[in-house]
Amino acid sequence: MTDAVRIGVVGCGSVMQHSYSRQINNLKQRGQVETVVACDVKAERRAIVTGADYGYQRFTTDFEEVVTAADVDLVLVTTSMREHAMVTRAALEAGKHVLVEKPMATTLEEAAALVEVARTSKGYLVPAPHVLLSPTYQKMWRHIHAGDIGTPYLARAFYGWAGPNWGKWFYELGGGSLFDLGVYNIVSLTGFLGPAKRVSGFVGTAIPERLVEGEMMQVQTDDNVQLCIEFANNCYGVVTTGFTIQQYRNAAIEIYGSKGTIQMLGDDWDPEGYELWQNEVGAWKLYPESDPNWPWTDGINHLVHCIRTGQRPIHDPAHAYHVIEIIEKARLLGKTGTIQSIESTFTPHSFAPASADEAAHLKHDRTN
Repeated sequence: MTDAVRIGVVGCGSVMQHSYSRQINNLKQRGQVETVVACDVKAERRAIVTGADYGYQRFTTDFEEVVTAADVDLVLVTTSMREHAMVTRAALEAGKHVLVEKPMATTLEEAAALVEVARTSKGYLVPAPHVLLSPTYQKMWRHIHAGDIGTPYLARAFYGWAGPNWGKWFYELGGGSLFDLGVYNIVSLTGFLGPAKRVSGFVGTAIPERLVEGEMMQVQTDDNVQLCIEFANNCYGVVTTGFTIQQYRNAAIEIYGSKGTIQMLGDDWDPEGYELWQNEVGAWKLYPESDPNWPWTDGINHLVHCIRTGQRPIHDPAHAYHVIEIIEKARLLGKTGTIQSIESTFTPHSFAPASADEAAHLKHDRTN
């Protein structure tokens, strides 16, 4: 193990304060990280992030001071979506390890540049979301790839809510429900089933005006989506997502095969176990959640573990690029009505039965 990983964060809003900070504080208590410098455009957050709850040693309003700091090893990027690519690229070019919240970029050009920079940077690039780290996800992957449901034919993924009444950027160009919500489902399905070939469906704006931060605003991007994804061998998946869903009571992921069905309960970013139907058994088997406290911010634990042990993260920037292409092509089909081909590809991570050392790496040491 190396010394403690020194963290700098860019973007000190709710995602950092109420989500990643818990994992960082746990790592800090175990001596695995130090909280060095925090950056936010709101100078009034200085007192918050340098206080006892977060303990950053310095504060700045200039992100360049974080990405170029000699005493920073890892940069956590939790700004609004439109700044993700700019900050991430600067950090990678400075040789830092980077965890960037989803999406890692809001255009294909930015995403392609990040993939290229990541190939030569000294630092690892770990793009959110981190659904592939979920123990439930990995167990389902093993069932599917062991042939327990036969050949996958169809899949369905679901995640949405009524939408935030804060952060106008959610509804401006560069935001949208696909980047904020659907990205989870698309990462999950492509992780299970492999690269997409084509996309079709409907992508649009159902609610043209929203009350956000006490003011009415025009919605400039998608808030309502029914997306169909074509995988290899004429396997099709549907993603239902949007800022148009009040409540729901259904599985997050369902995959239908020639010999059975497997479905994830809860959400893919917050699983509650899974169910497996096999024709030869003739009954549903329930697998309760093995890690009810698994955090959707687990990527920070995983990246710190990889930095300290020298192992590569399971996150693949090429996978993240592929997902962004699916989203951008989905928006294009929403405007044109024309089925869109996906040009990129990636090599899906394998969760085949692991050796003891590999299993320890995938689980990594964390305390919830």
